[in-house]
Amino acid sequence: MTGDRFTLESLDEIVRTRAASEDPGSYTARLMGKGVPKIAQKVGEEAVEAAIAAALGDKAGLTGEAADLLYHLLVLLRACDLPLGDVMEELRRRTAQTGLEEKASRPRG
Repeated sequence: MTGDRFTLESLDEIVRTRAASEDPGSYTARLMGKGVPKIAQKVGEEAVEAAIAAALGDKAGLTGEAADLLYHLLVLLRACDLPLGDVMEELRRRTAQTGLEEKASRPRG
């Protein structure tokens, strides 16, 4: 992290370090030990909680739930051996065109 700037990459680095640790007090290490299905379940739970907070107009709740969702998503990416950089590159590629053009170019299925 540089200065006070905190990014998804900063969080990803923290997740990477903690996921590799054997610290019994690390929630990240414990989650990694439970495997992809449990981490994926947590991502789903946090997404639903974020959506509910948004629907209720609860900005404080949404802030916390969005933070939980981003964290758990990064843990899931790590558990699936999918680098955040790959996701960021996909977002960069998608934003190089309009949203409707990008959506039309996706495979149907």
